[in-house]
Amino acid sequence: MPPFTFAQLRYLSLILLAWLTVFLVTRSGLLLSHLADADASPQALARLYAIGMLYDLAFLTYAALPLTLYLLLCPRRLWQRRWHRGALHGLLAVSLFAMLFGAVAEWLFWDEFGVRFNFIAVDYLVYSDEVIANILESYPIYPLLAVLAALAVAAAVLLRKVTTAALNAPLLSWRGTALALAGSALLAGASSLLLGQDVPRGIGGNAYQRELASNGPYQFFAAFRNNELDYPQFYSTRPQAEVAQQLREELREPNARFLSQEPMDIRRQIDNPGRLQRRNVVLVTIESLSAKYLGSFGDTRGLTPHLDRLRQQSLFFSNCYATGTRTDRGLEAISLSIPPTPGRSIVKRIGRESGFASLGQQFQALGYDSAFVYGGRGYFDNMNAFFSGNGYRVVDQSSVAEQDIHFKNAWGMSDEDLYAQTLKLADADHAAGTPFFLQLMTTSNHRPYTYPAGRIDIPSGDGREGAVQYTDYAIGEFLRQAQGKPWFANTLFVFVADHTAGSAGREDLPVANYHIPLFIYAPGLIAPREFAGLTSQIDLAPTLLGLLNVDYDSTFFGRNVLRDDAAPGRAVIGNYQHLGLFDGHDLAILSPRHAMRRHDDALGISHESNATSSDPLVARDIAYYQGASYGFSHALLGWQPSTGPLNAARQTQEPAHAR
Repeated sequence: MPPFTFAQLRYLSLILLAWLTVFLVTRSGLLLSHLADADASPQALARLYAIGMLYDLAFLTYAALPLTLYLLLCPRRLWQRRWHRGALHGLLAVSLFAMLFGAVAEWLFWDEFGVRFNFIAVDYLVYSDEVIANILESYPIYPLLAVLAALAVAAAVLLRKVTTAALNAPLLSWRGTALALAGSALLAGASSLLLGQDVPRGIGGNAYQRELASNGPYQFFAAFRNNELDYPQFYSTRPQAEVAQQLREELREPNARFLSQEPMDIRRQIDNPGRLQRRNVVLVTIESLSAKYLGSFGDTRGLTPHLDRLRQQSLFFSNCYATGTRTDRGLEAISLSIPPTPGRSIVKRIGRESGFASLGQQFQALGYDSAFVYGGRGYFDNMNAFFSGNGYRVVDQSSVAEQDIHFKNAWGMSDEDLYAQTLKLADADHAAGTPFFLQLMTTSNHRPYTYPAGRIDIPSGDGREGAVQYTDYAIGEFLRQAQGKPWFANTLFVFVADHTAGSAGREDLPVANYHIPLFIYAPGLIAPREFAGLTSQIDLAPTLLGLLNVDYDSTFFGRNVLRDDAAPGRAVIGNYQHLGLFDGHDLAILSPRHAMRRHDDALGISHESNATSSDPLVARDIAYYQGASYGFSHALLGWQPSTGPLNAARQTQEPAHAR
């Protein structure tokens, strides 16, 4: 008899066909929502669906194993029991609910990030309190679950006759059971060998096509399995001597002296001319502030009047790029000045997240109060452990009295409350005669986009536009209040985004979608002007220390871009898999399985082509990421206080100036 005439396999096939149908509908829905972006020909669509089916089946070979084992090993006497058959009918309904829930969850994830499930979804499981609260505040989750449950029950009722017929079919013999078990194990093993975590093979350069050809649940479990990627194992490398020479050329500055004979050790003494400027610094990292939202960059909705005025009053970096797509990447780049190594950011590498020569350590060594001030709970994304282990004291939501929090949502207190706490910290340090470096992380410009009522003309929770406008309003109020403080005239205010509001695009690394604003505002200390040179988040720390004339030992991969003799700019950008270097015109990308590509005219036509490590831009790309990964894995980026900042003889202040 044909295999699927037997009860166990007929019932199993019924559930698997339902899963395949949901996967097909989900893929088609996501495709229709981004049909223009996918830009797929009929042949490309056929290939997309064929490869997608392969990934769907691969996921099911794993996911169905527990049920397969139960059905095949279930005793005959138990199979015939009425209650057992009822339980299998119920299991079908539960499976249908899980399918529908997964499809909706994937749709919402795609709407937010433009990709299938990945590391972000895995991280969201870890920080379930914030994520569940965020979901409850952002969506009508309980009515939605009720609708999905009703649909699942209705579908199970409609399939009742088919299910009953499957359960009434003949049972497999013991020999048939053994063959079915062997076949299941063989399929699961083949899937493991043939398909990896990286993007599906056989799909061209369009990132949307590759994501659509994949399977969300499959990618989720693959990311859960492999949340760190070993650079030499997965990416193209060059001989260590060549990488060391290239990297030292990238980091060489007239005022820098390399301190180690170890070629891959980039530690160098930075001698910034002039007397040390013991200015206070307030560095505000703003959640999800894409440059495109600023009116001064062409947005016509009037969302950022305060920031548009601030641009005229600041040293403004108009050509600055984030290193990654998540808050932890922005914090890593700003604090450690390191490219986004593959896999998890250093912030979340538990047990290996501390001891680095961070920006906070540099200020602390100068006698500053270095503090990380976060509007939410600092255990999220492992922030507390990262910052407390790298020279900062931590002030988060749990440090603030409830009566001082006037508004909060799933992610934390409002930006206004965060800035109010910052003013208190600055006042206390000033009263104690202690210079301060306060590094803030805001939360309001994040879904569910809620904020105090009556501040702006867009209702709270109405969407991203309102959150951006409220973010701008809160910054304006913060600076207005700070101007009345006795420490204001001796303070540099730095405003920079952690990442943009969305980085998805047709390419794996769409450069324009990493564009962020960067302001340094210090009336009377730094003359307003616009710097149009290409700047990366990793350049912020050395540029800031250069403005203050700090001498220090550096493990930074960034440069002081304001030096008259600075080399041409470049930006490192990436996500958890793809690692890019942008030179202002072209982009090199390194990908798993040792793939190397170029995107010529990356901000224009973005013509993609394969490349080799002999390509000069690719060689530079490899130098940054191979060097950063080597430095991390060989503990070459650590803080060494015995050779820290050497400014003891240069404590006399003079007016700071932008060079």
